[in-house]
Amino acid sequence: MSIEVSKIVQAVEPSATLAMSAKAKELVAAGHKVYNLSVGEPDFKTPQHIIDAAVEAMNAGHTHYTPATGILPLKEAIVADFQTRFGLTYKPTQCVVSNGAKHALHNAFFATLNPGDEAILPAPCWVSYAELIKLTGATPKIVATTQETGFKLTPDAFRAAITPKTRMLLLCNPSNPTGSCYTKEELEALADVAVENDLFVIADEIYERLVYGDATFTSFPTVRDGLQDRVIVINGVSKTYAMTGWRIGWLLAPDNVAKKVASLQSQETSNPCSISQYAALAGITGDQAPVEAMKAEFAKRREYVTQRIADIPGLSAPAMDGAFYAFMNIQNFLGRKYGGVQVDTDKDWCLELLQQKKVATVFGSAFFAEGYARASFAASMETLENAFDAIADFVK
Repeated sequence: MSIEVSKIVQAVEPSATLAMSAKAKELVAAGHKVYNLSVGEPDFKTPQHIIDAAVEAMNAGHTHYTPATGILPLKEAIVADFQTRFGLTYKPTQCVVSNGAKHALHNAFFATLNPGDEAILPAPCWVSYAELIKLTGATPKIVATTQETGFKLTPDAFRAAITPKTRMLLLCNPSNPTGSCYTKEELEALADVAVENDLFVIADEIYERLVYGDATFTSFPTVRDGLQDRVIVINGVSKTYAMTGWRIGWLLAPDNVAKKVASLQSQETSNPCSISQYAALAGITGDQAPVEAMKAEFAKRREYVTQRIADIPGLSAPAMDGAFYAFMNIQNFLGRKYGGVQVDTDKDWCLELLQQKKVATVFGSAFFAEGYARASFAASMETLENAFDAIADFVK
């Protein structure tokens, strides 16, 4: 008798971003030159002082279990940094350090959602949100936004989506995959709807240090007095310090939630990597010049990608105020043949772009937005130049 996989796990869809990256790697392994714009991670080396801190931690013997929720110095640094930059005070006990921000999201969902609950997700949204919510037995309620509004959730659309089963709003700001960044006034309006309807909010702020031009970042729990009690903030070091592989993220939450998340994590994984925690501590408390240098380079690439998209007739994208993604509208290029292959969907378009021109992107329908393609500009300028030359040639 074979082992039967559970219905819950059978329902989980694989990550489209990782799937496209895997296809790109297959082509590379076969000897092709691939321009990979599919992966959401900085293409920079982790700053040297962070690496040095990890080596020092190992040499000092910090290679054993830590408290399940993370070492106290790291949690103190996280809450101190939040207080300094945003003016809100959290206790270290309200901070749970996890194995990456995705793990922190998983913890937050499992600690707050019950089977039958609904969680509102403004779309386009990151591919893992809905799958993680479904694992709790809750239902992700996808609320479409439009390119005309910068793919931002409006108060009216938020209010219209609420039902008696609604428990939560999940907001990613700045957004993956669109790069949109909410203003303080826009967040205030959404906060008012959440309070009126007694909902809590999970604010994924992992890209908050990567904001460009005239855009400014506002942390969600700061926009209204008392909002801190109904918001769980998700963050981490992966994007800010180019530390995706180190797997350190965290949540900041009300006392009762943080306490239960601590219990959950103690049973599931115990502590996050001890060495990575000391590296993250060095990142948060150390020299921030590498962050600013990386951001400046992303800003240059953003300008370049914006211009290249504008130069291709029929292609468009909303303003990229944050993160490092262009969410390209490819609807004008569907329903036609490419190299003799009929392409009717965004998935087909991205697959043919990869197969024929060796440019890897991610299809918009993976983010609940058919007719779009996400291109990451966390890639070298040479890669971006060659990739957009290929895209321009592909759509002619």
